[in-house]
Amino acid sequence: MNLPRAVHRVVSRGREYFYYQAGRGTDHASPRIPLPNDPHSPEFWNAIRQAQGIVGPIPTDTINALADAHEIAWPTLPRKLSDATKEQYRRSLRVVRTAWGDLRADALRPSHVQALIDGLANTPGKANNVLDALRAMCRWAMGPRELLSRDPTLGVAHFADGEGHKPWTPEQLKFADENFTGMLRRAYVLARYTGQRISDVVRLGFTDIDEGGFALRQKKTGVRPWCPIFPELESEMATWEKRPGPFLVQDNGKPFSTNQLWKVFNKAREDHAELKDAVWHGLRANAVIRLRQSGYSTAQISDMIGMSPPMVERYSRHADRKAGGQAVLLALKQGQTANGIVKR
Repeated sequence: MNLPRAVHRVVSRGREYFYYQAGRGTDHASPRIPLPNDPHSPEFWNAIRQAQGIVGPIPTDTINALADAHEIAWPTLPRKLSDATKEQYRRSLRVVRTAWGDLRADALRPSHVQALIDGLANTPGKANNVLDALRAMCRWAMGPRELLSRDPTLGVAHFADGEGHKPWTPEQLKFADENFTGMLRRAYVLARYTGQRISDVVRLGFTDIDEGGFALRQKKTGVRPWCPIFPELESEMATWEKRPGPFLVQDNGKPFSTNQLWKVFNKAREDHAELKDAVWHGLRANAVIRLRQSGYSTAQISDMIGMSPPMVERYSRHADRKAGGQAVLLALKQGQTANGIVKR
């Protein structure tokens, strides 16, 4: 656990003790202040605030205090959270803190949570994220920790999933094939033929190649797929200079960040109306659909893309429905043709 500045841990006779002492080890060290012995408790962190000069009693049973304690406990959870999940939880809990930060946590009711989620109806994705983060915090606080006596998210439902990110249209893919150049083209072919998130595309390089495929631990989920390098991508990569580091670099030689690559893509969307509705994540759907149409199973696509089987099914549902309808139409036409040539 990373303790705040001026907080140090002492082990004596097998027991842990925590102290706050600014300037420890220097000539101007302040007095050593003992802290509660449980760094996962709200009282521990409130004692630190008081030692830092905050005057007056600080409540330890508020939503803010509970969120603080939950965040500090993340490294100790049996199921480790990825950095992306932690950041998502922090963003979502800011909404919760803004709504009820100084209110008693145990006074929160499902009706209050439902009202908050209903107020986010215009952004269902954000609403679902807030509910997930709040639910995770409340379930952590219940049970042996006894920081909450009930789950205020009980019975509050998610908004239905939307259509998700749409795959690029054939016209958009053709436009990109014929017009993208430089690093934008590299990013495009990498995203289209690997199906990886743009946060992972900017990290890909020659050193990630493993026997004809990419093996890179995904930043968001920690999953390590093995993504084959298909011929279309291989022919593109043959023209790239071989050097250590990621494929995508700026003019100054520094690697692209996700935000910087979005800025390049947004400029292209502003200049070309054909790309108006296109997003990087749509190419992830294109990759799944291409593999599905090539006859690969859900499990195989999941291994190649690093996507859960339900998400594979979700991304490929449109292609599956279209293919199923076309098969029925073809069978119908073949039946009509056969009936027309039957002899008397």
